[in-house]
Amino acid sequence: MTPEPNHQRVLIVDFGSQVTQLIARRVREAGVYCEIHPFDKAEAIVDEYKPSAIILSGGPASVLEADSPRIGRKLFDLGLPLLAICYGQQLLCDVLGGKVEGGHAGEFGRAELTVGKDSPMFQGLAGVGGVETVWMSHGDRVTAIPEGFEVIATSEGAPFAAIADEARKFYAVQFHPEVYHTVNGAKMYRNFLFNIAGLKGDWTMAAFRQEMVQKIRDQVGSGKVICGLSGGVDSSVAAVLIHEAIGDQLTCVFVDTGLLRKNEAEQVVTLFRDHYNIPLVHVDAGDLFLGELAGVSDPETKRKTIGRLFIEVFEAEAGKIASDGKGAPAFLAQGTLYPDVIESVSFSGGPSVTIKSHHNVGGLPARMNMKLVEPLRELFKDEVRVLGRELGLPDVFVGRHPFPGPGLAIRCPGEITTDKLDILRKADAFPAIEKDNLVQRLTRHPGVRHVAFE
Repeated sequence: MTPEPNHQRVLIVDFGSQVTQLIARRVREAGVYCEIHPFDKAEAIVDEYKPSAIILSGGPASVLEADSPRIGRKLFDLGLPLLAICYGQQLLCDVLGGKVEGGHAGEFGRAELTVGKDSPMFQGLAGVGGVETVWMSHGDRVTAIPEGFEVIATSEGAPFAAIADEARKFYAVQFHPEVYHTVNGAKMYRNFLFNIAGLKGDWTMAAFRQEMVQKIRDQVGSGKVICGLSGGVDSSVAAVLIHEAIGDQLTCVFVDTGLLRKNEAEQVVTLFRDHYNIPLVHVDAGDLFLGELAGVSDPETKRKTIGRLFIEVFEAEAGKIASDGKGAPAFLAQGTLYPDVIESVSFSGGPSVTIKSHHNVGGLPARMNMKLVEPLRELFKDEVRVLGRELGLPDVFVGRHPFPGPGLAIRCPGEITTDKLDILRKADAFPAIEKDNLVQRLTRHPGVRHVAFE
């Protein structure tokens, strides 16, 4: 799902860089909607997606390799403003008639970028002859630029560190403006988005909320939705947003595994059942979970046991809802976030393809034959928190630390016992200022070098 057509959007083409998500963060922080799509899907989706500008990410490959990730000319022939980063710059030059060579001394780490020409890319930054601190990470380098381009900045190891074809609004840089170490990188992105591409920066969380409410209504119609509510940020925000859209067509199932934080069950029930008046089924299954976990020490066995029991309990409650005479839920709500979506379509086959066995509620859609409602799948975690505040959720929920599905079981070394869980709950609830005071007192004693809390 993408924003309504009245919103401008940027297409980020992913070539496998570890920091591609940071590009999206920079763009969205500027108030412009964007999506990341892998290089081998970008040309196929561009007509439907209708971007207002394009960004080519970096990547670990070399354009000189036969099997390197590539795109054809289609994206360059759309007449859209385009910014190419690192590998993206090298690919742009290779496709458009420039030249890239290996065997030169690469640049890795901080570098000084010397601005060589007035350019909207560097507006408000160092003037001509001035220096910007940037982050380089490249082995190959451009040795000839395509026709129509000119050099706008150089570095010691990259004579074409930044180039531009201002007539076509094509810009390409060898460094990474999205990372923290490029001091004015956020300003460079804003310059591209606003000074060069002419975008408005009108994508707000209030607008997202309104659009998503309508999309949920359109998707669900008169159907019923069931949501596995954990009390964490993602499921809480998803539940409140869906309830705003369809009211009592939503039922939340809160499974108390006995592995939650101190007073967490009471907080969840009070907020969602009493404050928001959301239909909520509270299942106290602590004895069941702790009984089956008795004597289990292996972490992966713990995770799988907890995941299996959660599915069994959740399915049982869904069956009860289906037997109430009003029909079975046709939709399952999940708090899937944008990083999950990006990783699921990653072409690089990196560590992201291995999903932890406790990830969300894996297996439920196939087993329960439901369609998914995922209202947060376009958002990063910090954006979910912003949406939560927009919806009026209290900071005790919106600002809380991420909590894994298996709960405190993850923090219990060896066998899980009620005594260990009680200790963890007390430590977790210990006020931060008291922790700091305790650390200061303890570290004054001889022999105590370090004190850490979970």
